[in-house]
Amino acid sequence: MPFQKVQTEKLSLAVVRQIELLILRGILRPGERLPPERDLAERMGVSRPSLRDAISELQEQGLLTARAGSGIFVAEVLGSAFSPALIRLFGSHDEAVFDYLSFRRDMEGLAAERAARLGSDSDLKVVQAILDKMEAAHAHNAAEEEAHLDAQFHMAIIEASHNVVMLHMMRSMFDLLREGVFYNRQMMFQQRTTRDAILDQHRAINAALQDRDPKAARQAVEDHLSFVERCMADQQRASRNEEVAQQRLAHETGQT
Repeated sequence: MPFQKVQTEKLSLAVVRQIELLILRGILRPGERLPPERDLAERMGVSRPSLRDAISELQEQGLLTARAGSGIFVAEVLGSAFSPALIRLFGSHDEAVFDYLSFRRDMEGLAAERAARLGSDSDLKVVQAILDKMEAAHAHNAAEEEAHLDAQFHMAIIEASHNVVMLHMMRSMFDLLREGVFYNRQMMFQQRTTRDAILDQHRAINAALQDRDPKAARQAVEDHLSFVERCMADQQRASRNEEVAQQRLAHETGQT
């Protein structure tokens, strides 16, 4: 017969599984510091030796890392998503910007559709809370803060889609955006009219999500990212035009 005696799982393995799931679901994020050993053992209801065994196992897996004098941190597991050579290519060729926006339009449209169907009430409250902060930043003309909240808004929708593969892939993509690999997001918020339009687009996305309308949510995200794409194309065209204009000016004024 194919039956075997049931054995009680070691406490350390239960700890490993719980922390693995927290990382997989994006709740524990790369670079986040774990609570001190005593506090964490108490929270999880295990002995400190069992916790140490679990931490050691997770370090061997490359999911956690120790920093001397600082504690235990979630490893930067997304750092390997793109090689340094590929990141340099992304940053040095304009077509990568538009491929990136096209990719986001497809993925985030799907995420918004899923979030409208599958997101919990708490997920949608997070989206609403971030939009409220965006509106406050907009009212105070805090462009840098508004740009930062813009990225949080989009990540909250991806988190609400409850697809862990999409979550980690898109988080990695947003890390590159934050580092300015694709374009300077803050440039999008320099003009008041552009900021007004972007905020209205986020309101439309949020309204569709709160109404739990998958089709409208997807369309609102796609419309927003198409607008961003047009703005980027206009900025690049304006930059090229200015370069030509400066050459003409230099020629007319005899400057070389």
